[in-house]
Amino acid sequence: MAMTMHGGNGDDAEIMVEINTTPLIDVMLVLLIMLILTIPIQTHAVKLDMPTDAPAQPQQTPPAIVQIDVAPDGSLAWNGEPVASRAQLETRLEAVSADPAPTELHLRPDKAAPYRAVAMVMASAQRLGVKRIGLVGNEQFMP
Repeated sequence: MAMTMHGGNGDDAEIMVEINTTPLIDVMLVLLIMLILTIPIQTHAVKLDMPTDAPAQPQQTPPAIVQIDVAPDGSLAWNGEPVASRAQLETRLEAVSADPAPTELHLRPDKAAPYRAVAMVMASAQRLGVKRIGLVGNEQFMP
């Protein structure tokens, strides 16, 4: 608090007491800056498809399963049948995504398979709209 004296001649001097607001303004500015910095962090969101209140109906028929094997040399096999090229793989994946019946895609990479081949299959499946993709045979990667 600051004290200011007014007046000049003798006994008529009044004491005026004023609050020094400079520290309060400094604190408010710091709080404002902290608020501005933390708001963008809180606005990041992860989109999740949460279940609705209605109970899910049990599936009448089990979904069809397509298994894609990735060999150590990077070659692919669709349900045991060799796939010659990426174009042939994408043609088959388009047929799976266009099929109204639910189909699960099981990707089974060999332990020595190159990551590029596995990532290519996953990227193609996702880009072409295959909804159910799973990695199987993960027990071979356990130490």
